Amino acid sequence: MIFNLLLNFIFNKIFVKKIMNSFLNTYPTIKFFGYMPDGAVIDSCELTNKNGIQLKVITYGATITSLKIPLKNGNCIDVVLGFETMEAYLNSFNINSAPYFGATVGRYAGRINNSTFSLNGKSIDLNSNNNGHSLHGGKIGFSQKQWKIKNVNEGENPSITLSYFSPDGEENYPGDVSIDLTYTLSEENELIIEYVATSSEDTIINLTHHSYFNLDGHNSTILEQDLSINSNKILETNEHIIPTGQFLNLEDNPFNFNQAKKCPQTIDTTFVLNDGEEIAASLFSPKNNLEMLVFTNQPAVHIYVGGNCNNEIKGKENTDYHHLSGICFETQNFPDAPNHNHFPNAVLRKDEVYQHKTIYKFQN
Repeated sequence: MIFNLLLNFIFNKIFVKKIMNSFLNTYPTIKFFGYMPDGAVIDSCELTNKNGIQLKVITYGATITSLKIPLKNGNCIDVVLGFETMEAYLNSFNINSAPYFGATVGRYAGRINNSTFSLNGKSIDLNSNNNGHSLHGGKIGFSQKQWKIKNVNEGENPSITLSYFSPDGEENYPGDVSIDLTYTLSEENELIIEYVATSSEDTIINLTHHSYFNLDGHNSTILEQDLSINSNKILETNEHIIPTGQFLNLEDNPFNFNQAKKCPQTIDTTFVLNDGEEIAASLFSPKNNLEMLVFTNQPAVHIYVGGNCNNEIKGKENTDYHHLSGICFETQNFPDAPNHNHFPNAVLRKDEVYQHKTIYKFQN
């Protein structure tokens, strides 16, 4: 019996490789990256715009593994943290405080208090994975799923569209949810991220992108970079970083970044974005004279500084990532919004379409 199972496993891998090779002939920018534990194939896709910006995405978690930006001095730097192997990405979810490097987060980004919420008069209990709460979609969220490549455009404004089908009951969320995610490298040096989702029944949704940025390079510290955020208030949270429902005014608050100042050493905070402001946030490297502007149609951006892998897993170029390695700009709805009536609506009705667009624009 074991011998037959082994033969089936080998046959399936050979068959998958044949299908994969046929796909690669259609899209030469796609390469084999690794295997999931169940033998599913994970691919990598590389896109380059006319200005030389290079983006690499893998189908595991629809994850950005690399984003290389050319500088005026002729050098090119990778501005996001990540790993070089499939094994490292898989193992990263087993370390204390998984980093979610470059991953797509869902069904619900951030925390949901006590892993429960009410929808249409019914109480729904989600899987818990963070001190009794649900974080970033639960035990196995979208960040650890195999996404499918739906389309690749290798011409002007190159892009890749990935899709994922989340069945009803996954992590106990209601409804079959279908998601299309498109990464575009514009010729204006923008990384454009667009999500479109529909559901077979009423559900909740809050998707975000989880790259750790460092404009001095992925193997540097973020402390010498300047951060600004167009926000006058943040969400008050308890000891488990769960929103209390109250807001804190940022006047005379150390987290007031309306005027640019150096990145903080510790932050895990949701900023309510100011209405009418075009730019949500920005990051600037005096060392490389490189700036990143953040635009979004979401009501908040969650800022998090970190990246520590506890010396358990090496990052790209054999880097030991630490707690000051990168900074996340998680554009999204408010964490725990389903449990607060005065927070922005997080319900996706079965006859509606969820649309989220975020842009990271780079300029020297």
